[in-house]
Amino acid sequence: MFKRKHSVAGAAIITAVALGLTGCGAGDPSAGGKRITIGVTVYDMSSFITQGKQGMEAYAAANDIDLQWNSAGGDVATQANQMNQYVSGGVDAIIIVPVQADSLQPQVAAAKAAHIPVVDVNTALSGAALDASVQPDDVAAGEQEANQMVDALGGKGNVVILEGPLGSSPQINRGKGIANVLAKHPDIKVLAHDTANWKRDEAVNKMSNWVSAFGGQINGVISQNDDMALGAIQALREGGQSGVKVVGIDGIEDGLNAVKSGTMIGTSLQHGTVELATGLAVAAKIVRKEKVDTKPVYVMPAITSANVDDALKNVVTDQKAFLKNLPALVNDNLTTGSIAYEGLPGQKK
Repeated sequence: MFKRKHSVAGAAIITAVALGLTGCGAGDPSAGGKRITIGVTVYDMSSFITQGKQGMEAYAAANDIDLQWNSAGGDVATQANQMNQYVSGGVDAIIIVPVQADSLQPQVAAAKAAHIPVVDVNTALSGAALDASVQPDDVAAGEQEANQMVDALGGKGNVVILEGPLGSSPQINRGKGIANVLAKHPDIKVLAHDTANWKRDEAVNKMSNWVSAFGGQINGVISQNDDMALGAIQALREGGQSGVKVVGIDGIEDGLNAVKSGTMIGTSLQHGTVELATGLAVAAKIVRKEKVDTKPVYVMPAITSANVDDALKNVVTDQKAFLKNLPALVNDNLTTGSIAYEGLPGQKK
């Protein structure tokens, strides 16, 4: 394990659904049905976050929300600066997909003092008094992908593990889930584990090093997200390694296509458009004094060759129609409590 080095960078808004901080103030009980402004800061523009941005934009357009958007580029100091900008700008609420779990406590406290609700989504913050938290069950997701690997290897073999950014809640909790399963299967050995920071190119380099070090000893790759899994597949192919089982999490387009083609044994669908839009819905309902569950949990369905075509319809082939219906779906899901529901086979409302 290693410590991340953080560089201080400027916090530039890379895109915005609407210009200007025109919110009426989170502490204003007249927020009601008026147009509101919500600031969003995300860890980086991964494939998952890019997908989630589309969902947020669709929900914002349908619900009178001006959305301000920042990416921290994987840097904690940059994200802190972005939070400071939102607080000083007087947005109605702030949504954080944090770079690191143990961060931003002073910025959250400043928002609280300014009566601005703060919601963490997808990646949890620790040690901060938040108004809501919309999180996946990452332990269950880690267990799910590890079980997929155990089944694929018949309970015996050597694996390597590609992790998310060290110290982030998904890296920690997906790691716990993987460890829970592997502890029950001592005939599966972990040859190496390290971070590739959710990034495909970093995973190519990491996996290439492991291929050089372990050669044909590697039977499986457990990746904590699809982008890194796809990077591993590229490195295995370039290194002349065939027959290695690879599993991921997220269900991004390339990951689903890899499951369909058989180059990945499976993934877990964490549909960014649904999850991040749900976070935005929760924040908006808090601002507007509407009743809402402030701690809903996103439970990822397993995706295999048996149901990948259905997932591809929602994520890719029928995406335009899915986004059109997304605002109503998100609001309905918050009522039923099944926030990951999108009509896939086996899912229940």
